[in-house]
Amino acid sequence: MMALLVRPLWLFLGVVSSGLGLAGTVLPLLPTTPFALLAAFCFSRSSESLKNWIETRPGIAPVLADWREGGAIRRSVKLMALLSMLASALIAWLAGVPVWALATQAGVMTCAAAFILSRPTRRRHSTTRSAPYAPEGRLMP
Repeated sequence: MMALLVRPLWLFLGVVSSGLGLAGTVLPLLPTTPFALLAAFCFSRSSESLKNWIETRPGIAPVLADWREGGAIRRSVKLMALLSMLASALIAWLAGVPVWALATQAGVMTCAAAFILSRPTRRRHSTTRSAPYAPEGRLMP
């Protein structure tokens, strides 16, 4: 009986995580990468087709591969995360958020930034050639 409930629960958690990750692409306080990682984990326990789907999404697949290969985060992703946190804090301050809330936000963001910066940095995988080639296959000057 319990086994019948576990797989749908993983599926539900994967769908919710995917939705939160998608929302995180436009909401600065909501991270995308952790939800993508969680969705991939949940789908691996519930649906092979959804696991394959999320692992082949152009924006997510490289992030998942980097994480799997050593918990690495690309430099561009780190920079975007840190800038988003800074922008969120600035917007909150300009909006007149109470000091206790700003302090809480700063504490949480400091912990998140420390974690992000503690992860190994992965350079972007090169999908292009190191030098441009002419149509005939000769190296261009």
